[in-house]
Amino acid sequence: MGVPAFFRWLSRKYPSIVVHCLEEKAKEYNGIKIPVDTSKPNPNEVEFDNLYLDMNGIIHPCTHPEDKPAPKNEDEMMVAIFEYIDRLFNIVRPRRVLYMAIDGVAPRAKMNQQRSRRFRASKEAVELVEEKQKMREEVIQRGGYLPPEGIKERFDSNCITPGTEFMDNLAKCLRYYVSDRLTNDPGWRNITVFLSDASVPGEGEHKIMDFIRRQRGQPNHDPNTHHCLCGADADLIMLGLATHEPNFTIIREEFKPNQPRPCSLCNQMGHEIKDCQGLAREKQGEHDEFADKIPVSEQEFIFIRLAVLREYLERELTMASLPFPFDFERSVDDWVFLCFFVGNDFLPHLPSLEIREGAIDRLVGIYKDVVHKTGGYLTENGFVHLERVELIMQAVGVAEDNIFKKRKDDDESFKRRMKEKKKRMKAQQGPSFVPRGQFAPQALGSRDRPMAVQNARHAAYEMRMQGNQRNQSVAETSDSVDTRGVKRKAEDSDSEPEPEDVVRLWEDGWKQRYYKTKFDVDATDDDFRKKVVKSYVEGLCWVLRYYYQGCASWKWYFPFHYAPFASDFKDIKGMFSDFEKGTKPFKPLEQLMSVFPSASGNFLPTTWRALMTDPESSIIDFYPDDFAIDLNGKKYAWQGVALLPFVDERRLRAALAEVYPELTPEEMRRNSLGSDVIFVGKSHPLCDFIQELYRAESHEATEIPAEFCHGIQGILNLDEDPILPDKPVESPIPTLRDIRSSCAIGIKFQDPQYDDGFVFKAVILPGAKIPSKVLKPGDFEQGNRGRWRPQLGFNPNRQQAHLDQSGFRKLNHHVGMNQGAGHFGRGQSFEGQHSGGQYSNAPPPRNYNQGNYRPPRDNYPQNQYSWQTPASSTPYTRFQQGAQGWDQSYQQNQQSQQRGRGGWRPAHGQQDHRGGGGGGRYNWS
Repeated sequence: MGVPAFFRWLSRKYPSIVVHCLEEKAKEYNGIKIPVDTSKPNPNEVEFDNLYLDMNGIIHPCTHPEDKPAPKNEDEMMVAIFEYIDRLFNIVRPRRVLYMAIDGVAPRAKMNQQRSRRFRASKEAVELVEEKQKMREEVIQRGGYLPPEGIKERFDSNCITPGTEFMDNLAKCLRYYVSDRLTNDPGWRNITVFLSDASVPGEGEHKIMDFIRRQRGQPNHDPNTHHCLCGADADLIMLGLATHEPNFTIIREEFKPNQPRPCSLCNQMGHEIKDCQGLAREKQGEHDEFADKIPVSEQEFIFIRLAVLREYLERELTMASLPFPFDFERSVDDWVFLCFFVGNDFLPHLPSLEIREGAIDRLVGIYKDVVHKTGGYLTENGFVHLERVELIMQAVGVAEDNIFKKRKDDDESFKRRMKEKKKRMKAQQGPSFVPRGQFAPQALGSRDRPMAVQNARHAAYEMRMQGNQRNQSVAETSDSVDTRGVKRKAEDSDSEPEPEDVVRLWEDGWKQRYYKTKFDVDATDDDFRKKVVKSYVEGLCWVLRYYYQGCASWKWYFPFHYAPFASDFKDIKGMFSDFEKGTKPFKPLEQLMSVFPSASGNFLPTTWRALMTDPESSIIDFYPDDFAIDLNGKKYAWQGVALLPFVDERRLRAALAEVYPELTPEEMRRNSLGSDVIFVGKSHPLCDFIQELYRAESHEATEIPAEFCHGIQGILNLDEDPILPDKPVESPIPTLRDIRSSCAIGIKFQDPQYDDGFVFKAVILPGAKIPSKVLKPGDFEQGNRGRWRPQLGFNPNRQQAHLDQSGFRKLNHHVGMNQGAGHFGRGQSFEGQHSGGQYSNAPPPRNYNQGNYRPPRDNYPQNQYSWQTPASSTPYTRFQQGAQGWDQSYQQNQQSQQRGRGGWRPAHGQQDHRGGGGGGRYNWS
């Protein structure tokens, strides 16, 4: 969602919503990786029912990662996606449903943002190639060394769009993946898997929300279902709140800023391409064994507990002495609506509202002051009361002038502080005066005896004179140089040049300049301003309807690049009535023509591609080779506005009508809209029911009996190319083996249908149990929080183990000594087991047993970091005997535990890392 810094603001204001995930790692014995048994209890001490995956948030980091080398080919990308899903499944361990949703054809309102992103990506790729070529020539001219340019085809991330061959192949690979896991993984045995690929229209997260909404409307729905949604977009938080499900959690990657990245020119760490000197590469490791490895830690995950966020909001939004009954659920809907004004994927944010300036807090404060006059809440079940919204906007409009002036003052203050900081940094680069002779500084620990002091008075006099002379020379140098009219060099400048802001919102006349610069109209043109405001009001109604009821119109979009001012929202009650009924989404190839630049035309049929490049094409103006980016008061290009022409749907369809007959059968198949597919295993109660449908060759739509699938209902239709039990499934990836006898079955699925005009109620369902309160009174006070420490898992009473200084010294000692053959496994070092570095996210040693320390007994190790066997004078011999010795030791350990001897047992939620946890393919057999 287009809300930069929203999650950062939310997690700082409400820190207790974040919980760090505990993850059980797979073990590796003798080169064979033993997967985690996900059928066991969740180590995070919570059990989830449904896991939903917004797949585009998985596909992008797996196909073109920023923190590690990219996959070499498409097959490696697919395997990386499989491993990512496995890892999420291991952390969450759903017990009922796994729903995988890939972005399909989006509504027209979203296509404008997709078009901007893809045109930007293409432009940035061209600029990077030009910059690399320029820097390469400069470095070589200076005599630097650069590795030869490899002939490698660049992966165009624009192919992650519905209708391309890549997305079609991904759908086939995911069908194989689901069949493999349902056949071989015990944790998947009773799971119902839904796959909504790119042929199904709709954004991934909104297909998930539509599934949840439609299941909530069924009489057999379990109101206490615990949902977990995976995705990094900020709008998932709003969508989760909009469901009004009491048990809703979001899992996402923990954001770690300033991660090291290699130079794109020389592939070395520590500098960017603009600072590349072409120095020879240093040897990585004793034998250069780490030459192609980037030193990064494994990405960790966090939970966002929306139940705890609801506690915070209940405290913040509760209002007394209202002229109408207070309803917390309605106030949550109003809070979600207010967040739309600071930006989203469909509308630009208002100029006076920046989230970094506390815009949401400002809106909430105004809302609580004005709601007494509105006579009710702003929204109801996804519909907006515009006359009440106008009161909020007018209150913001009154403060706009002061907001712009304060923004300018804060910006100048920030620049001044940065300038002073740079001066301090320059001054601290070295000491201003260093004594010499007998008072010269010496290194600590030097074996030389200090010299005896001789004639101290004269030495002090010389030092004073030396300092005075230096200060005088610096002053004379600065006074003698007349800098008037002399242009400073770029390297001596204290700040980077910034583009001129011609709007100057902090000066009088800002509204006239804004409309003249951004829209090329006079501010006195009231009709045009009303047109912009009317479109924005329609957008607010469309977005809220999209969040609460589904897509109201596939055709609507905001036809401007910029938003109006809050003070322009006047008489808006009659500006919107309803959206056009019966609109249909674009077809996949039509969307590609709407969002792709000509540089990505290779993903389109040949005749369609010509419409992007032929000068005689009737729509050639839709595909400019270059375009302007308006920074709009921002500093970086990615924050600016891409000034691209909007696609005219009628002109596009007229041009495509001429080339439609030339599509091949395969292209026609990729251009058609598909259906969701549901998969279950042979042990699932629904399996026999689906098998009977295939045996009867029933081509009529059949409803799912609610008792077969935890109350989930929908409509089933036979699949043309189904996956059936006891049948082979061919692997689409050469490196993965075929499934000889599948235990999975798949069939087309359609969500429950409702009458036109049906309204989904935004309420807590009857029978839902509100989770126990987590927050304490002190958690609401900003000043009483103290030093924040992360919580591991959902148990707030989990006691974490900590090492003192002596423990870290011993750990450092052993890590430093164990660089060869590892003492913790066969030929693997401590660092090899914990890929996150010396101190990874592995749980603490079991001897702590969640805070209750028990000293080891009998013949077990006397130190948690020393695996020495007391019976032998040679350390670590028990774990260097190969497979036979390890098995024998393991059996002895098991027998002693059965006899009640030994205190080294895994605590709940922890795992044994003695066998290592390296990479490798899973061996499910």
